Amino acid sequence: MPAGFPDFRLGSVLATSFTATLTERRGDAVERIPTPQRLVDWLAVNGLAVESCTTTQLELARDLREAIHAAATAAATQDPLPASAVRTINECSIRGRAAAVLTPEGNRRWRLGSASGVEDALGVIAADAISIIAGERDGKLALCASPTCRAAFFDTSQSRTRRWCDMNTCGNRQKKARFNANQRKSPGSF
Repeated sequence: MPAGFPDFRLGSVLATSFTATLTERRGDAVERIPTPQRLVDWLAVNGLAVESCTTTQLELARDLREAIHAAATAAATQDPLPASAVRTINECSIRGRAAAVLTPEGNRRWRLGSASGVEDALGVIAADAISIIAGERDGKLALCASPTCRAAFFDTSQSRTRRWCDMNTCGNRQKKARFNANQRKSPGSF
């Protein structure tokens, strides 16, 4: 991957990995797909290779990303799904050849449509988001406990009590901050 761009945060759930292309949402936000080529790179890494992407398609992808994040956040906090997010997810989903559609009640329905390239890939991502938001997969949506992150993630841990979107970033950062605070409280003690 080209130097100068932040690494992708990859997870096991396509839809929430896609929302992680914008991180530190409540801090200094990090855009991980700043260019059309970067979206092509992300799609390829996630098994959705496309040949090219336009600026318009990149904006569509970002709109979908934010809609998934809004709907996943609402689902995680047990709030009503935002109508605009549901609409955006559904519109992207039906652009693919066979797509799942999210109802306002949080259920999945299938529709047929046609699309190509980036729109097909976004349809797959939207369908994945629909399956997790609708509660069709074993796990639960949660929000990262980091005050600067607050990323939505899909918790498949046995106890469903995971606190961090990624233990290697947010979790470690919080553990280090807690350790440093404890060291300042009791200097010289080991």
